[in-house]
Amino acid sequence: MAESLVSPEGVSTQHHSNSEEQSDADGSSPPPEPNSLSAAQREVLERCLHALTHAKNDSHILAALLLITRLCPASQLDRVTLHRVFEAVGFNLPARLLVTAVRGSQSSGLPPEELLSLGTALLAALSTDPDMATHPQLLSTIPLLLGLLESGIPISQKQAQHTTVSQSTCSDLSPDTNACSTLTDQSTPGEEVPKGSSGLGREDEPAACKLDEALADDCYQVLNTVCSLSRGPDQLLARGTIPALCRAVLKKQTLSHEKGLLLLSNLLSSSIRQRAWSKHPSELLSLLASISQNFSQAPEKDRLEMCPRIPQFLPPPESELQTQELQGVVCSLWATLCPMVQGKLSIDQLGNVLVLSACLLDLSGWEPAGSPKFCCLLVNRACVEVRMVLEEPPGTQLSAQQQHTLTACYRIMEAAMEQACCQGANPSPAHSETAVAGLSLQQSRQVLGALEEAYSAVIYYLQQMDPSHYDDPFLFATFRSLCAWLAEETSCLKEEVSALLPFLIGYAKHHLQERKGKGLSEWMSKMSVSDCSQAGTWTGEDVLRYLLPALCHLSAEDGPRKVLLSLDTPAMLVHFLSRGWGVLRTQSGKTVNRDPGLETACSALLNFTVTEPDRVRTDACFASLEAMLSEALPVLLHKSRLLVLAANCCTLGLMIGRLKPAFTDPVESSQRRFFSCALRFLLGALQVGDGGGQARLSPVWEPCWEEVNELWRLGLQALAGCVSAQPSITTLVREEGWLQSTLSLLESSSGLPDPHSQQALEEALCAIARQCPLCRQDISESMKRGGRGSLHGMAQLRNVLKD
Repeated sequence: MAESLVSPEGVSTQHHSNSEEQSDADGSSPPPEPNSLSAAQREVLERCLHALTHAKNDSHILAALLLITRLCPASQLDRVTLHRVFEAVGFNLPARLLVTAVRGSQSSGLPPEELLSLGTALLAALSTDPDMATHPQLLSTIPLLLGLLESGIPISQKQAQHTTVSQSTCSDLSPDTNACSTLTDQSTPGEEVPKGSSGLGREDEPAACKLDEALADDCYQVLNTVCSLSRGPDQLLARGTIPALCRAVLKKQTLSHEKGLLLLSNLLSSSIRQRAWSKHPSELLSLLASISQNFSQAPEKDRLEMCPRIPQFLPPPESELQTQELQGVVCSLWATLCPMVQGKLSIDQLGNVLVLSACLLDLSGWEPAGSPKFCCLLVNRACVEVRMVLEEPPGTQLSAQQQHTLTACYRIMEAAMEQACCQGANPSPAHSETAVAGLSLQQSRQVLGALEEAYSAVIYYLQQMDPSHYDDPFLFATFRSLCAWLAEETSCLKEEVSALLPFLIGYAKHHLQERKGKGLSEWMSKMSVSDCSQAGTWTGEDVLRYLLPALCHLSAEDGPRKVLLSLDTPAMLVHFLSRGWGVLRTQSGKTVNRDPGLETACSALLNFTVTEPDRVRTDACFASLEAMLSEALPVLLHKSRLLVLAANCCTLGLMIGRLKPAFTDPVESSQRRFFSCALRFLLGALQVGDGGGQARLSPVWEPCWEEVNELWRLGLQALAGCVSAQPSITTLVREEGWLQSTLSLLESSSGLPDPHSQQALEEALCAIARQCPLCRQDISESMKRGGRGSLHGMAQLRNVLKD
């Protein structure tokens, strides 16, 4: 009965009707409700549904399904009808049809292509309902669908033998294509091979015939629908979709370029991007190499059309996949881009070229980009584009494409800034020579000049922004780029930057107070393609983090610092620091993570403390800061991973302490605890060298000495100031053993690691000797028995002892 009712012509007709309905869709749109059938069609449909629900065997079910599909394509069936079909047949029937076809069983009496046609058509129809698309049984058929898309329709041994004599077999099996191919990988991709699917090895894989477009379209319909679900990309990744589609594209299987690449692009633009590259690097690299080759060989017009589709297939910049193969692909892409950057392009074409260039820079930096001359041209085009768009009259609305292009330009400018500043900071003959990845000193200056003009336009644009625009993602991208510039360069555009400070501080405060999941944070969480298990959630604090390096520079300059004080910037920094400490306090052991933002905030506050003593004495935020430091330092003392933050807190607290009046009452317990911890911390940096030689760094301090040596010396100078302002601290100096341990170190060592450290330590000892007779006596005795140790070389200390 099945043989008479299910004919190739009937199935093929139904498929082409369904394919036409879906030709303009991506396969993920829900069907329209209600359906648009006439009264007569609905009557026939009801009779078919009745026959389907009362079918006695598979032949009856197949016959009823065929009539339904020919009467009404899946896109015209409403949800109620789909549920009635599902209740009648479930997912078992389409799964059995697929498995039977893949196994090549002759028991059904039907050719495999007919079984596959009906099975995939039924799955495609059922998947149009979002509830059914998440059903475990439908998800279990994904590996079978992927096997078809990758390897085509299996051909039986008898058919394969006949194929060697005549290619007409494929035409009979699939009326729409004569293409036949060898099945190179019949094993079903995914986590599991469904029961009954082929498990043949390469040496005994059967031949296969390419799918017709209608059948492939149904397969992609199911995959696209699953991909559109909230957990869809994860479901597809777990079932081997990425490698299967990559192989399908490389084999040029049916619709692989039209629909397979689009589906891969959607998957690699989602939250699974990082995991996909970690799990399937070889397949994705092979695909990228093929795309790059097609890009280089395409006519110029086609290249321009391909540009916007390439970035999605690049690995994420944070991945560790820096292989020779990837470098070769990147070099090939740059070689193709080079004449495009140099050519005459429309605004949209230039935008696409700049976006791809920015992605390549994020991935591999400047080295594979080409000659310094080309790099300068690319930066110049990006800077000109920024100026042309942002220097428009106030009130001009930027299109989404313009914003996308400018965001790419910002990334190019930031990469150029790092390169030019690096060259400018090292104007030696070795650095001024032109290398493949480097710029000459003259080229660096030219690039910095172009960047200065571009950031002048950025400042002009930001000056027009008011709080109603603060949640605009493009405004954040512009703000972030300017912060990157200010972190490297504050000598240019001084007046303009000072005038912009009210906006910068106001913008940072707005997002610092922003509630989680609101405003820009909400947008960032929706658009993020990071794996949440590997990256922290974006919060409004991140806005201030970008500004912190600039604040560290600006707070050291008189003019900008006055503006920052008028904007109550120290209070904002103290608030940020307190929140960060609240997070760190809950961490322990290996969960402790260093936070550079907190360290930079301490540096900016240190600038205010050193240069604005009157403000420190009167501003309540510094009292709050002192209380927080008194709580934090005793804890940080035992967290070696946070030594740099501890050095900042210690020095900052001592700097504040030196500005306080002398204690008339006994030292408060919190202050006593802080000074006690500060003394122990400063003492831990050095230890006696071997055989009475030069003192050496302690193992804990040595790895980060470059970062903390200035803080350690400044802390000793601040300790001297505290002793001068509050002589009672000298009691702690003796009781905590700091003085005795320091004198023993100096007696036993021929010198300190550097002369600056010796000067700082001598300054602290001089202050202690002046304020405390007992300490003076201890130092004098140690000096007498010190021999030729480093203590003996402290001339200023000897003079103090003589007085």
